[in-house]
Amino acid sequence: MAYFSLLPRGVSTLGLKLFAIILSVNVAISAGVFLAVSHSIDRGFLDYLAQAQQSRAETLAAGLTRAWAQRGDWEWLARAPRRWPMLVHQELSEDRRHRHSPLGDADDFILRSSQGAFVIPPRGGHADPGDWQWLTLRYQDTPIGELGYRPPQHMMERMERGFLERQQRNLTIILASLGVASLLLAGGLAWWLGRRTRVLARATRRLTEGDYTTRLSGKGRDELSRLARDFNMLAATLEASREARARWVSDTAHELRTPLAVLRGEIEAMQDGIRPLNQDNLISLSQEVSQLERLVADLSLLSQSDAGALEVQLAPLNLSENLAARLEDAQGWLRDSGLSLEQSLDEAVMIRGDAHRLRQLWNNLLDNSCAYTNAPGTLRVTLRREAGQAVIEWEDSAPGVPSEELSRLTERLYRVEGSRNRASGGSGLGLSIASALVKSHGGTFVAFSSALGGLRWRLTFPLLIHEAH
Repeated sequence: MAYFSLLPRGVSTLGLKLFAIILSVNVAISAGVFLAVSHSIDRGFLDYLAQAQQSRAETLAAGLTRAWAQRGDWEWLARAPRRWPMLVHQELSEDRRHRHSPLGDADDFILRSSQGAFVIPPRGGHADPGDWQWLTLRYQDTPIGELGYRPPQHMMERMERGFLERQQRNLTIILASLGVASLLLAGGLAWWLGRRTRVLARATRRLTEGDYTTRLSGKGRDELSRLARDFNMLAATLEASREARARWVSDTAHELRTPLAVLRGEIEAMQDGIRPLNQDNLISLSQEVSQLERLVADLSLLSQSDAGALEVQLAPLNLSENLAARLEDAQGWLRDSGLSLEQSLDEAVMIRGDAHRLRQLWNNLLDNSCAYTNAPGTLRVTLRREAGQAVIEWEDSAPGVPSEELSRLTERLYRVEGSRNRASGGSGLGLSIASALVKSHGGTFVAFSSALGGLRWRLTFPLLIHEAH
């Protein structure tokens, strides 16, 4: 379209479409308004003329009746037809309603006697009865003549050259101004929207190419500003995900490399005769293989959790009995670690759970407490019902965890001390697995600082429906 040439260079296809739509809608509305208003003016003005002309004819008829009553016939007017324009003007001017009317032309009225002879004939001398409307003049209920007046339909050509032409000209100016304003508005809006969408398109393209540092300006409160903020959040998430993936691969390689290096070293020592091939050395090799198996199993479990394929057999389960039994079995483990157990468990707390997976969860929490709590220390476990949930508080004594590190404890292969010492830090997957197991039961797993000086884990599980009520 020709009006596209008025747009600034570089306007996007979306901008062009928006420009065309806005302009087309405004043009269509303007045309509709013009036609509707023109029709309304034509019909309304025609009705107005009809009423006004009839009123003028009635006023003139009253004046003619009075003049006839004074003279008794129409001869005075027939002999001096020049009096007709003056008479019409005088009679209509005396009525305030018609004093300034443009329809007081004497040529719009004719007069004939009661016998049908013209007293004042129409200009040109010929009167088609269909071209005139007639009003009977009566004096004391006796017809004295007929006043003919031109209907407004036959006056429209003259009026269109006056009032209607002015009104339609004004309307045309208004609509033309509206069209120009619509053109400017559509062009400006198309350029503004096109510029913002081009920026978003370029940023998206950089994002697909792997540049996750791309950010957009999120100023404003409109939908595009909210989209820009969502885009920035997506870019930040992808950037963090890439960093986490790289760290995950690096840490996993390290965890696998350590036991493999130990295995290789011990096997080479036996091959070189430095260490004898006996039962004790074989047990050491078996322990390293077991460590590898546990690490691979943990990685497999986390992979299944990420894929939503972690096998969990949920069934009605007495959480109180399940937890109490595991804590009872762990008494010896806790004593060997120098920890005393304090427990307060509500009875018969029912949830939907997997007994095997929950035992795995308790083992990971026990292992974390035993590994990181200084002896002598305390482990306190409570279980209660709260707002339709089963709530477990699992807390131990010193040492604690800095508050800024709490949110990172469930990250994979993350240790607070930052070392890769497996003797003190394990594989770094236990709490990640615990979090995955809790989530598989529809629960939450959040870390806090403990009043005992160590770490407090808050676990929640949905109660069975009948117990929640």
